[in-house]
Amino acid sequence: MNSDQNLTEVYKTLHTIYQKHRKKHLENPDSKQMCCMWSSDDPPDVLEDTEPLLDLEEAFDISIDEDEAFELYEMMLDHAAKRIQELMALEQ
Repeated sequence: MNSDQNLTEVYKTLHTIYQKHRKKHLENPDSKQMCCMWSSDDPPDVLEDTEPLLDLEEAFDISIDEDEAFELYEMMLDHAAKRIQELMALEQ
């Protein structure tokens, strides 16, 4: 599988997870911002071990620490997909 196909698959999976969690927070628009997977009215103090991150770790077989979680939280989905692809490569 070439990297473009892999990135497309990563994005599709990420988008599915994003939609699942974004829809739980009606205050969040579909802006393709990773932060929308958490409540914008009551954001978590700690991202690590939250349901969205646990879903990402399981789907992509990666580990996400708090620093990495914060970086992902600040990203748009397309950039996050690239970062997840990098994390997957690092953990192989």
